[in-house]
Amino acid sequence: MNVPRYRAWRFLHPDLDLVGVGPGGLHLSPSGGIAMVQEEASVRQAILLLLSTVPGERVMRPDYGCELHRLVFAPNDDTTAGLAIHYVRRALVRWEPRIDLLDVDANRSAEEPFRLDISLEYRVRTTQRTERLRFGLDLAGGPA
Repeated sequence: MNVPRYRAWRFLHPDLDLVGVGPGGLHLSPSGGIAMVQEEASVRQAILLLLSTVPGERVMRPDYGCELHRLVFAPNDDTTAGLAIHYVRRALVRWEPRIDLLDVDANRSAEEPFRLDISLEYRVRTTQRTERLRFGLDLAGGPA
């Protein structure tokens, strides 16, 4: 029997999760229980939660999170993109031991002048599958 190594409650991040459809938050299964995700989906969800957590907001883990919030209202230029790459890389290397981080990139959005598009590529260590994740950071102060 193949038991999943990683399993978590299904959570749709309202600002960052571009894959999910529907309202943010926890979701229910057809039987009325809390819906679950496993393996790569669980790791992806944990990465989104890590990157959207401001250090200091998690009880008993005040240093957990990512400093991306510091970039709100920053100019959308190469310096801001470089800082975003640094913050994302530092948070993932420190807090997500289930992955090998392969690449992090940040660029100005072609469609929206105040959005910084961040993309990352990582390999889940247990399955050796390579995954990609893209999300937008609204530098104007609202959800991207």
